[in-house]
Amino acid sequence: MKEAVKSGKTVEEALSAALEELGVGQDSVTVEVLCAPAKGLFGILGSKPAVVKVVCKETPGARACLLVKNIIEAVGLGGEVVFQEDHETVHIEVSGEKMGVLIGRRGETLNALQYLVGLAVNRSEGDRKRIQIDIEGYRKKREETLHELAHKLADKAKRRGRNVVLEPMNPQERRVIHIALKGRDDIYTFSEGEEPFRKIVISPRK
Repeated sequence: MKEAVKSGKTVEEALSAALEELGVGQDSVTVEVLCAPAKGLFGILGSKPAVVKVVCKETPGARACLLVKNIIEAVGLGGEVVFQEDHETVHIEVSGEKMGVLIGRRGETLNALQYLVGLAVNRSEGDRKRIQIDIEGYRKKREETLHELAHKLADKAKRRGRNVVLEPMNPQERRVIHIALKGRDDIYTFSEGEEPFRKIVISPRK
């Protein structure tokens, strides 16, 4: 179980330092104030800083974050891993140098990492959550690329008057395509095939 003991002029300052070191939000930890701040003589001499002990809760997010950190270290990379967790999803952000190896061609390695971490974290029948991992903002950039590609291929389908079939994509990327084209009334989209080769088809409306 990860923990950190930090000091500061105030409890809030000490807590902030501990959360930064652990790379988690306050909702994911328990906090114990070991020493409250106290002013000394004349407000200066003998003053005592605040000291807090922060312990990570055993949540799916904490387990997933620790697993990702261990994987990064195992492949010889150094990076920062932080996460946010709500009732349904764990969002993990990874930053650092030379992270391209963990992203792979068109995010294939990243998708595999996300899938495996999800399997490992959700093995039990307890608190199961969807795991989303991003590295150096790759998914945001990929989403923008897919959005542009969706409209480009939709225009192609309309111009040629026949279906355009995209390459296989994971569910998350297919969803981006569907949402990007949802508002158009000249084409419609649907998915066909079985995972992991399921594809989106863009079809012109007659």
